[in-house]
Amino acid sequence: MGSALAGAFAGLIVWSGRSTLPLLIEGLAVGAFMVALWAAVARRRRPQLTESLARLDFELAALGTLGVVQCVCWTPGGLRGPFVGLVYMGFAIVCAFARPVASVATWGLFAALVALLESTARPPRSGTSWPLALLVGSSGAAVWLCLRALVRKTERRSRESLERELANLRDTARSYRLSTLESHPAVSTPNASEGGASQPNVGEHPLLRSSVEEIGAALRMSLSLCRVALGCRSVLVLWLDDGGARLHVRGVSSTEPDLLPGPFAAKEGIFAAALESDCPVELVGPPAARPLPYYRKPCEVGHVVALPILEGERASGLLAFDRRVARALLPSELEVLKEAGRLVQRTIDNERVLLQLDRAKVEQGKLYRAVERLNEARTELQVIEAGVSSAREFTAFQFAAVTLLRKGGEHEICAVSGEGADALVGKTFHDATGLVGMVVNNRHPLPYRGHHDADVQVLFTKSLHPPKLASILVLPLLVHREVLGTLVLGSNERGGFGADVRVILQVLAGHIAVSLANARMVKRLEELATTDGLTGLLNKRAVTEIARQKLRSALRFKKPLSVLVCDLDHFKAVNDTHGHDVGDRVIRGFADVLKRTKRETDAVGRFGGEEFVVVCEQTDVEGAELLAARVKSELGATTFVTGSGTLQVTCSVGVATYPQAGSNWEELFKATDEALYASKRGGRDQVTVWTPRLRAQKSA
Repeated sequence: MGSALAGAFAGLIVWSGRSTLPLLIEGLAVGAFMVALWAAVARRRRPQLTESLARLDFELAALGTLGVVQCVCWTPGGLRGPFVGLVYMGFAIVCAFARPVASVATWGLFAALVALLESTARPPRSGTSWPLALLVGSSGAAVWLCLRALVRKTERRSRESLERELANLRDTARSYRLSTLESHPAVSTPNASEGGASQPNVGEHPLLRSSVEEIGAALRMSLSLCRVALGCRSVLVLWLDDGGARLHVRGVSSTEPDLLPGPFAAKEGIFAAALESDCPVELVGPPAARPLPYYRKPCEVGHVVALPILEGERASGLLAFDRRVARALLPSELEVLKEAGRLVQRTIDNERVLLQLDRAKVEQGKLYRAVERLNEARTELQVIEAGVSSAREFTAFQFAAVTLLRKGGEHEICAVSGEGADALVGKTFHDATGLVGMVVNNRHPLPYRGHHDADVQVLFTKSLHPPKLASILVLPLLVHREVLGTLVLGSNERGGFGADVRVILQVLAGHIAVSLANARMVKRLEELATTDGLTGLLNKRAVTEIARQKLRSALRFKKPLSVLVCDLDHFKAVNDTHGHDVGDRVIRGFADVLKRTKRETDAVGRFGGEEFVVVCEQTDVEGAELLAARVKSELGATTFVTGSGTLQVTCSVGVATYPQAGSNWEELFKATDEALYASKRGGRDQVTVWTPRLRAQKSA
């Protein structure tokens, strides 16, 4: 609607350029334009799900640009006058906010409008439309390029700032041993799962941030109390990094406004002495006058103390304080310092416990959602897709595969996600020396700790080459000690599957295995409900339902449909003479003949005993008769071996076709049965096509 109004308004602008319109018409046009512009703005602010945002942008941009052009045309000189700069400004705004496709379409509309205005002007003008259009387009493109560069620069700065913040958060959490990369790896985004770099786990960061902030608040409170109680200038908590070579400031309370953030060397001065001795180190008087590393400018210091914060028997950080007064610690002051150190350690220990509880809650929620998705899956493929997507919530991986164990110990790669998927999916192998084969045999995840060397370890078999990955985890899919297959996950990062993640993935693999077993059981029940147990063909109920569906389709599209009823001749004599085992073999042989001769779109079923039905869609009388003759010929050429020699059997076939024989299934099957009866009555081993005459003969 907006596009049509924009086109109508463009035509009005061209018409007004040729002649002066009545004031009433111009007023109505302006009113309609304002209503259309307001409607376009409202639709763009709240678009419907089915609406294209690019089209909405074009409608709004076109209406706005046309409004500016009309305003400029009303000024002295029009598009050649001094107010043409408004057109440049308007199109620049369009390029700044609209989508590129909408901007290009709006510029095309503007160029066509300017060309029409010049060609219809009195007197006609020429030579200025395209330069104006090119200049307007160039200005818009320049604005778009500058804005794009500014947006990218802002995005890059924001991303770098966020990455720095996350890196500091992870470093702080790691120093408190709240998180380790091995036990809590990143979780991949959709891009990462297809081979890109993994992104941090967005669900883990709020937990870490909360714990770090709680520790920081507790440190600030305890350090402030300690500073006031002891009359200190500065009290700091310094924490060792992973290597134990540097000390990082984790909390500070000071009267000095300008302290260095660190890190500081842990193997120099009073800090090294306290860490090595695991007991407080105190400097009083002239020995304490040496510059302290956390002050930016030299300060007067008369007393310095470094107290190690012990975690078990190992120092994990220091509590340092200094003051101007050269006075040794009193026993009560030393006890205050030690209690402050113990409070810091208790705070960190409490946060570790709380964080583990929060993590366990989050992991349980993820596992609950994964089980829900697996319970909703009904087929093997749905179970595999739900299992792999659920695994992505627990860890990062760039490669995933699911292998299923078939009869005879054959492994089939049923699904692959990641690099080289097309070359692997659907492949089968029997190799028991690869990781997959060993996992199936041992019923235990491999390799140990997930470390993988592609040059030494074989994943599937030597002839199949998955991508080279730093970490591989192969999990067995077990149900009551029965192996259904394996779940294979691969990561480009070394140590991508830590101990905690491996435990969760093993639990998930167990749920996947149960869902796979349920899917197979459902499939088996469906087969039993719709399949004849002796021949593997459809049973009477299933073939009747399919026949009704095909007949409804034939009725709708006015296409022919034929039905064949085949019955073995003298089958009772076969059972009486050779036994029911031979009779069953003959029935299975006849079923094989029907399977070979039918088309892919035909439905074949066993109605009971020695009677079979074939439903042939889009098949006329001649085609059905040819198929029946081929079935009879194939069966006549088939020889069955019995204990008393060879045996050959024949069949009688009745054929009926919609719409000649009836318009519903009951009428059509009744006609086919009448044709079969005619074949039996006519001497057997023949094909009879139903005609109205047969019904009349049967009635007589």
